[in-house]
Amino acid sequence: MLHRLAVRDFVIVDALEIELGAGLTVLSGETGAGKSILVDALQLALGGRGDAGVVREGATRAEITAEFDAPTALAAWLAEAGFETDPENASRLLLRRTIDAQGKSRAWVNGSAATAAQLREAGEALVDIHGQHAWQSLTRAPSVRAVLDAYAQVDTKPLAARWAEWRDTGDALAKATAKQGDLERERERLAWQLGEVDKLAPGDDEWPELDAEHTRLANGQSLIDAANGAREAITGGDGESAANAESLVARAVDALEGVAAYDARLASTIEALRGAEAQLHDAAHTLASYLDRTELDPDRLRALDERMSVWVGLARRYRRPADELPALRAQWKSELRERDAAADLDALRRAGDAARAAYDAAAKQVSAARRAAAPKLAAAVTKSMQQLGMAGGRFEVALEASDAPQSFGLESAEFLVAGHAGTTARPLAKVASGGELSRIALSVAVVTSELDAGADAPGTLIFDEVDAGIGGAVAETVGRLMKQIGRDRQVLAVTHLPQVAACADRHFVVSKETDRGKTRSAVDAVTGESRVAEIARMLGGEKLSSTSLAHAQEMLASSAAPRRTRP
Repeated sequence: MLHRLAVRDFVIVDALEIELGAGLTVLSGETGAGKSILVDALQLALGGRGDAGVVREGATRAEITAEFDAPTALAAWLAEAGFETDPENASRLLLRRTIDAQGKSRAWVNGSAATAAQLREAGEALVDIHGQHAWQSLTRAPSVRAVLDAYAQVDTKPLAARWAEWRDTGDALAKATAKQGDLERERERLAWQLGEVDKLAPGDDEWPELDAEHTRLANGQSLIDAANGAREAITGGDGESAANAESLVARAVDALEGVAAYDARLASTIEALRGAEAQLHDAAHTLASYLDRTELDPDRLRALDERMSVWVGLARRYRRPADELPALRAQWKSELRERDAAADLDALRRAGDAARAAYDAAAKQVSAARRAAAPKLAAAVTKSMQQLGMAGGRFEVALEASDAPQSFGLESAEFLVAGHAGTTARPLAKVASGGELSRIALSVAVVTSELDAGADAPGTLIFDEVDAGIGGAVAETVGRLMKQIGRDRQVLAVTHLPQVAACADRHFVVSKETDRGKTRSAVDAVTGESRVAEIARMLGGEKLSSTSLAHAQEMLASSAAPRRTRP
C-alpha cells in the first residue's frame, strides 16, 4: 500500500505531500487542473521515463518520494540487490527519484543508489495502473495475451526460454552446415599444428628448468674451476700452503687469545673470528661436496641444445614466447575439441530435436491453460459488462493458431465484443463508442484485479480516468465496484464522476492557481461541507445551488449506507 507521496518542483507543482490510506481514494478537480499529475509523479518514482521537461520552470530539479508497505514478494529481491531496510521501520519501502534541469536522472531505494530499471522492477510488485486509454492496450496482441495469461495464471518465461534454446540450436546447426568446409579446413590446420608441437610434448613448467640446466652445463668447466679456486683459498687445497683463509684466521685467534686476559673488549672480536673459522670450515666442506657431484656432461648438453632449439623454433614460428608454448598447445587442443563438436552435425541435430520437444511440451501446457481460461475470462467480463450498463453485451476471447511457433506459444489471442444482444462479436478495436470502450476496459480491469488480489499482487491499484464516457446509474455502479475492490487492495482513482467520488473513503481535490504569471497546482483533502461542495460542483458546475448541494449530500449518504444483497 502507498502511504505517502511527496512531490517537489514537478511540472506545475511547487511542493506537496499527501498521506494515503487503505480503501478507495479519489482525486477530482476542474478540467485542466492536473488531476493526473500525481499519477504521473508516482509513475516517475516507479521508474517511468522522464526528461528535463518535468522540472518546474525556474527549478533546478524535480523530486518525487513514494513510501510503501514493503511486500513480502520483494523481500528476496531487496536482499539480493543490497537494499537495506530501516531497522526502526522494516515494514516500509522508500522510493525516491530526481531529474535535474539537464535531464539527468538519479534514483534511490531505501536510501541506497538504484537504477530506473530497479525502480520499475519494484513498481511491478507495488502498483498496477489502468490509464484512461486502457482499452487501447486491449487491442494489441501482446497486451491481450498478457491479460489472458495472467487470468490463466500462466508463467510464459519458461516457454520463452525453451523457444530461445530451440532457436539457438537451430542457428548452430545452420551455421555448422554452411561452414562445414571451413570447419574441416580449420580442424586440419589445428590438427597439423598440434602434431608438430605434440612431437616436442612441452611440459607446463619445463622451459625454466631446461634453461637453468643448460646454463649450468654450458658453463660447467668455469663452475668447476671457480669452486676449486675457492676451496684452495679457504683450505690450501691438497698442499700445505701457509697462506690460506683457515690458517690465517686461526693465527689471528691465537694472537688475540694470548693477550685477551688483559682487555675484556677483545672477547667479542675473538668470538667473531671463531665464528668465521667455523663458517670457512663449512664452506670448504660444501665446496668439496659440490665438486664431487659436478662433472662435465657433453652428451646431456648436446641433448638440451637439440630440444631447446626445436622449442625455440616452434615458439618463433607461432610468434609466442618460449615459456608460453605449453599454454598455446592447450589452447589448440580446446579449439580442436570445439571444431570437432561443431562439425558433429548429428549431435547438433539431436540437440535441436531435444530443444524442440521441450518447447512443444511447454507450449502445449500453455495452450491448454489458455483454452481453459479463455471462456472463464469471457464469462467474467461479460457479467461485469451487464453491471456497467451494457445489458445483452457479450465479451469473447478468440484464440487462433499461429502460422509458426513463437516465443509466447502456439496461438494468438484477441478480444471480441458484441455491444448488444443479437449482434456479432467483433474485434475490440472496431467497437465505435468511446463509452463502451471505457466500460469494457473497466470490466477487464475489475475482473483481473479481483483475480490478482492475492498475497503477491500489487497492493495499490490506480484508475486514471478510466470512467470517461460513463454517467448515470452506470457511474454509481463503477464507484461501488471500485469501493468493493478497495476492501482487498488500496485503490486510487482519478475521476470526473461525482458518483465515483461519493463512494470514496477519502477525497482529494486538485486545483491550480496563477500568481504573478506563474501557475501552481495544489492537492487538498476535503471532508465534511467542503467535500459536499466538491461533489456538488462535479454535479452541476462552479455555481452551486441548494439543489446540487442537497443531491451531493444524498449521494454521500447513499454511498455510505450498506447495500442489501439479493437473496
